[in-house]
Amino acid sequence: MEGSLQTLFDSQYILTEDVVVEVRYRTETRTDSEGNDYEVEVPYNYYICYVTLENKNLSHLPVYLLSEDQMSRYAIYMATLGNRPDLFPGSEYVGKYTEPPEGYEVPREYLDDETFAAILSEAEKYIGYPYVWGGSSPATSFDCSGYVSWVINHSGWNVGRLGAQGLYNICTPTSNPQPGDLVFFKGTYDTPGVSHCGIYVGDGRMLHCGNPIGYANLNTSYWQSHFYAYGRLP
Repeated sequence: MEGSLQTLFDSQYILTEDVVVEVRYRTETRTDSEGNDYEVEVPYNYYICYVTLENKNLSHLPVYLLSEDQMSRYAIYMATLGNRPDLFPGSEYVGKYTEPPEGYEVPREYLDDETFAAILSEAEKYIGYPYVWGGSSPATSFDCSGYVSWVINHSGWNVGRLGAQGLYNICTPTSNPQPGDLVFFKGTYDTPGVSHCGIYVGDGRMLHCGNPIGYANLNTSYWQSHFYAYGRLP
């Protein structure tokens, strides 16, 4: 296991050093041949070492290290804790995937919109799937933008695999969200720009790839504090 742990450590943490040399001046007192003191500015090299430690986040590593088939197995493992949840009694994952996620029934009148009905039909297929960073298909499971990209690509659009910021960029911002619009957030983790997205289903709720995929109430303090914008797909 030592080699595997070292590989994970080396992949998760990246340490870089950038040395900058500045010419600075200091004042020195000298004595001339007649015994008089005088001051001169003497140049010298001043070295500044900028050290940056990048943490890729352990949960993000599978997409870098595993094949699609391996990621699929990883998703199953995360969903079942290796079928031995008793070995992880203190883990936040216990019960997260084995217990049914919070249910919510979208009002039937919203389904009169055929486009939204198609989106919801596809999106609900994956409720309960675990969050896998970088995941973009049912085989690997999903992250937030992989999930939204998959759903809309199978509901009439063809946008490819976009990140959360990329999905926001193709949308038109709206202050009057309708079921089927997308909802975007910032600051849910340490990244510039939009960091999370979901599918708005009306009445202040969204369907998104949380952990696991499921419905969420947008009126909670957490989502309100990170809310960025609603967006309408082209």
